Amino acid sequence: MAERFTLPVLPLRDTVVYPGVAVPISAGRPGTVEAVQEALDGDRRLFAVAQRENVDDPAPEYLYTVGTVVRIIQTHRVRGGVQLLVQGEGRAQALVYEQDGQAMLNALLLEMETLPPRNEEDPAFQALDTELRDRAAELGTRRGVPAEALNQLIQGVDEPGPFADLVAFYLELETPDKQGLLELLDDEERMRACLLAVERELARIDAQEDIQAKVQSELGERQREMLLREQLKAIQKELGEEEERDDVEEMRNRLEELELSEEQRNEVDRELRRLERTSPQSAEYQVIRTFLEWITELPWNERSEEKIDLSLAEEILDSDHYGLEDVKDRVLEFLAVRKLALERAAEAGAGDKKEKAGGASEAPDLGAGRGPILLFVGPPGVGKTSIAKSIARSLGREYVRISLGGARDEADIRGHRRTYVGAMPGRIIQGMRQAKSKNPVFLLDEVDKLGQSFQGDPSSALLEVLDPAQNSTFVDHYLGIPFDLSEVLFVATANYLDRIPGPLLDRMERVDFAGYTEAEKLEIVKRYLVRRQRSENSLTDDELKLTDDAILTIIQNYTREAGVRQLEREVGKFARKVARRIAGGKLEKIDATPDDIREVLGRPRVHPERMSELDMSGVATGMFYTPMGGDIMFVEASVMPGEGGFVLTGQLGDVMKESGRAALSFAKANADRLGIPEDALRKVEVHIHVPAGAIPKDGPSAGITMATALVSAVSGRKVRRDVSMTGELTLTGRVLPIGGVKEKVLGAVRAGIQEIILPIDNEADIEDIPEDVRNSIAFHFATTLDDVIEVALADGSPSKAKAKKASSKKATDKAPARKKAAKKSSAKKASEKKTSEKKASEKKAKKGGK
Repeated sequence: MAERFTLPVLPLRDTVVYPGVAVPISAGRPGTVEAVQEALDGDRRLFAVAQRENVDDPAPEYLYTVGTVVRIIQTHRVRGGVQLLVQGEGRAQALVYEQDGQAMLNALLLEMETLPPRNEEDPAFQALDTELRDRAAELGTRRGVPAEALNQLIQGVDEPGPFADLVAFYLELETPDKQGLLELLDDEERMRACLLAVERELARIDAQEDIQAKVQSELGERQREMLLREQLKAIQKELGEEEERDDVEEMRNRLEELELSEEQRNEVDRELRRLERTSPQSAEYQVIRTFLEWITELPWNERSEEKIDLSLAEEILDSDHYGLEDVKDRVLEFLAVRKLALERAAEAGAGDKKEKAGGASEAPDLGAGRGPILLFVGPPGVGKTSIAKSIARSLGREYVRISLGGARDEADIRGHRRTYVGAMPGRIIQGMRQAKSKNPVFLLDEVDKLGQSFQGDPSSALLEVLDPAQNSTFVDHYLGIPFDLSEVLFVATANYLDRIPGPLLDRMERVDFAGYTEAEKLEIVKRYLVRRQRSENSLTDDELKLTDDAILTIIQNYTREAGVRQLEREVGKFARKVARRIAGGKLEKIDATPDDIREVLGRPRVHPERMSELDMSGVATGMFYTPMGGDIMFVEASVMPGEGGFVLTGQLGDVMKESGRAALSFAKANADRLGIPEDALRKVEVHIHVPAGAIPKDGPSAGITMATALVSAVSGRKVRRDVSMTGELTLTGRVLPIGGVKEKVLGAVRAGIQEIILPIDNEADIEDIPEDVRNSIAFHFATTLDDVIEVALADGSPSKAKAKKASSKKATDKAPARKKAAKKSSAKKASEKKTSEKKASEKKAKKGGK
């Protein structure tokens, strides 16, 4: 039976002592010093056991139960403790730890015997012993142990078990792993475990040496480069070029901070090496330096954080712009799609981390949320540019605007190659540098004003910029490396749609901006323009006030536009004149009336067409549209004896002349049905004139107006002055649809027109007209010229004309405006009697006079 005995405990931190191994130990804790003194007073033996945790006051629960009985060989007193050299003698197991003295622990120990090899002559065991000794010798050599000391150490232990303990002690293992080897009593098993640990240690050393070799190689190159650079600096200092090279180092540091692709990095590094080799006095030096400065100033990976709040976006649009409801709805739809795409992409990204198996639904990528490239088309001054700025505010992105008006060189878009003197990047890259963000709202203003010359077509260069499939690798000629434009939100503006090339137009989604009505302009002046002009001219709210009538006087008599730019200039002019009078003491404040407007601004400078005062034969009222808005025009027809000639005057275009000829041919072919005498068109000369001869005119929409004037002139019947019309006429008498209905109707309303004839195919277009205007106008929809003649010619009988008007309204009772007109007409028909025809005609005459 194994012997039991008691020894003082020597707790060890982060080490394990094995039998047969001499170990130096520093003892400084009170309990440890007391235990050493107890051992020195006795048989110089201690129980050395490892701690489970690194604590200063090791209680029994912090100590392992298996340790090594050691004998103190040598001691040396030092300040704060004692230095020991102990020799391991054998394994022992602590049955009980007891407190003894002030801090010392004693342990009741049971001696443990190891299990020797079952057959030392077994070849397998001998191979194990040899392999362990060889690998241990290799490990010692790799660690740098001298060969003589290593041989002496290995050859000094012949027994396999003690040799395994010696190897285990010198292995770099964690304390629990070393404790496991100590507790392994079977010598053969312990040898196998030690061999495995040695192999792992050798593999770790191999990997470490490989890493060190690579690091040393890199360090060697860097040290060589640093040495050469220091020598270069010394030479440059002697030559007076030190400051320039400091700039190169600064440029190098800035370029290293950029996150570039491999292709971009290679080009930048190549140019940087050229800069280092080039003399600062060389012209090429500044060219290369300018290029590298452009590279460092571009937003390669900087983005604005995008937060889309639809309610906030709607508030921003409403606060920045009055009216334009259709445009605002389209912008909010675009933002809603963008918001959903971002949210779904974020959800898909989170789901991909959780789901790795197939079968998951395909989520939209972030690019789907970019949406179309918007093209704002409309007259000047209606808010196209400012809407784009509001979109940027709604998205929380940076805003960049470049004007393409007059650009006629491809290099304006793509830049010049660096071989040219004074080369610069194109406007796209310049705008990106200005934005300092990779995802700005980029406004391409006046895209319809692009020119074309022998230097290239800039609109063709824009094809790549506006194509989502290509602009992720947009290459500016100056940079020569790809730049990603895929996250940019492009918005374009134009006044004339027909001036934009087809392939470029195909890449954009059109959003139409119509002109403002007088009511909308009135609200814009009251809400925005007057307030702005007060601020710009240092006037208070009390000093400058404008009544609604005064504002309408400015709108009608001093401006002629679809937008509000000229209107703001006139309001500003009035405010400046008022400010001058107040500053001169001639005026304290003003609440302007129409008379004040005429007094301050002078005579009216705009004379819009007004409804004719009388019904006349040979004069019909048409409507036209320009980017400045819509208005009415008079078409005059005259028939005189002659040889059958046909004259068209008024600076008419080819299309308008063809419309006049078609009207004459239809009148001749259908003379009986139109009430034209048989000989009225024989041996006569027909002259059609459109006033304002200095203004070029063209388009097919005056066809029915010319025909009506011609029929009226030939038949002698008068054309109603309160009716205007628009529509294309064919040789068979059909009335074809036209464009610009809203603007034409608004212009006719300003002129005092009360009834309007439109092609039947334009019936749906009246929904674009403001409701208050629809309710104040009677619309007639014509299929053939007969429908037009029936409404437009007075025929000398008011009651008959009214009956025809009511019938026309009744037949087209689908649109809201026509419902109201039909209701009016049917009510009149029910209340009219033969005795009240005279009153009805007088009422109509008064209405026309207004």
